[in-house]
Amino acid sequence: MSAIPAGPTIARPQRWDSPFDSEMTDEMVEGLLEVKEIAGIQADKFPARIPLEGILKNDTRIIKYESGDIIVRQGDYGNSAFLVLDGDLRVVVSPGLPEDIIGRSDETQRTFFNSLSQLWTNSWFPEVRDDFSASKTGLRHSEDKTDAVRGVFLQDVPAVLDQHKTVVLSEGALFGELAALGRVPRTASIFAEGEATLLEIRWQGLRELRNYDEGWRRIINQRYRETALRTHLNETPMFKGLSDEVMKKIADQCLFETYGSFEWHTSFKQARNRGIDKEPIIAREREYPDGLLLIRAGFARESIKHGNSRRTVTYLGAGDHYGLEELYAAWKNPDDADGALKSSLTSLGYVDAIRVPATVLEEFIFPNMSPPESRIEKVRSRSIDQDSLLEWAVEERFINARKAMVIDMDKCVRCDDCVRACASTHGGNPRFRRHGKTHDHWMVANACMHCVDPVCMIGCPTGAIHRSLSGGRVIINDKTCIGCGTCANSCPYNNISMVNIADSDGTRIVDEATHKPIMKATKCDLCTGQLGGPACVRACPNGALKRVSFNEFDA
Repeated sequence: MSAIPAGPTIARPQRWDSPFDSEMTDEMVEGLLEVKEIAGIQADKFPARIPLEGILKNDTRIIKYESGDIIVRQGDYGNSAFLVLDGDLRVVVSPGLPEDIIGRSDETQRTFFNSLSQLWTNSWFPEVRDDFSASKTGLRHSEDKTDAVRGVFLQDVPAVLDQHKTVVLSEGALFGELAALGRVPRTASIFAEGEATLLEIRWQGLRELRNYDEGWRRIINQRYRETALRTHLNETPMFKGLSDEVMKKIADQCLFETYGSFEWHTSFKQARNRGIDKEPIIAREREYPDGLLLIRAGFARESIKHGNSRRTVTYLGAGDHYGLEELYAAWKNPDDADGALKSSLTSLGYVDAIRVPATVLEEFIFPNMSPPESRIEKVRSRSIDQDSLLEWAVEERFINARKAMVIDMDKCVRCDDCVRACASTHGGNPRFRRHGKTHDHWMVANACMHCVDPVCMIGCPTGAIHRSLSGGRVIINDKTCIGCGTCANSCPYNNISMVNIADSDGTRIVDEATHKPIMKATKCDLCTGQLGGPACVRACPNGALKRVSFNEFDA
């Protein structure tokens, strides 16, 4: 048998193949090494493969802001933290900035007559835009010739300072690290009071600084314990009602752990790292637990050995925990040698977890707690159909959905009333496609699922795509969308489309600077502002279409 000829060769991807800022120079890195907060870092503690200088050159960028520039918005999802190098910033404490001020959509509910008038006011042409009223948020353009938008700014800073309570952040302040490492929404809006220079650190570099420098680890962990950790424990039922003194003792002993890839959506779209055997191991069946895992962000799969393969018990998300049953049994029956874990836990993408030591539970929680319910016995009573549906939802990451469009194909008569209703509600173009991945007689249509982990929101330069404060819908502000396509490229389910917009005559609108057609991102918005909710659901004559979360989905 002849040997198979060798194919083309490529270099293995490296940690810093894609630097955060390709224009970061060695001279700029030398300047950063003299900054007080960085000069104190012990460079010799970093491994040779991840030197401190490499982190600064590849995982950071220096950004200059002007007065009023919004740096982060309350509710945004981000993957970076910021260190103030020069200038003053303002953190808006109370009341929060109005949605339209920070470039988001007005969620005013339409009246009955407004909704009815759509029947005769819709344009004959799709994607018509006839409202060009100025946004209350200005768009800050880059200084190069591309006329690209690099962010949004407040047009009246003195008025904002007069009407809102703010706190000053000055040189040396670090912020955004908890949201970046935990993949949770920003808790406040922050803008530049005057000219300011910031060092932005993407989460990978922030992780390395925390791992290898004691000073940064102490600062980040302390803030985590004082804010995010205490909040998370207070929201967990078993810790409710404990005194502040006890809560502090528990928080001081908790450990912070992360698993998997923060950019899980990239490898998922490329069909890489699929399958339980390729998922990062968090805990193994038959091993002995040393603490309770509280999931703070991301998703994990709990599974048990089933013949030569594994069977999914359930998936865990923010607010769930793992290992309680076994830890309680070991405390209740210390002479019972079989206190091992009854299942394994693997990371589905990215998982941010808190580990509460067993000794803490035994001292403060177990004495006042009833025996936890057995989760393994529940799974043994599930039908084969329920099992296969769960496996499919996990594999396709539909578990990320808060409002997936699920169609029962046995009931669907292909009348397309749902598509026409969507088009009528959205100016002539439907916001979804009535096809998608199927399992048995269930289909998840290509429509925005308003995800728990909305990776589409990361990187939007104007904050046009955002989660609404009421209902948690992921929506796009058409006035501040600049058509960059970042959200569409990030969506792991291909549920965001880029479209050309037109005027009332059906003529494509072009950019006055580049003379290229202006694009906008569009997707399902769950009929925000419409009476009665999603038009697609209301229009289905056979009740074949529902908007569901898979953790509540009962076939």
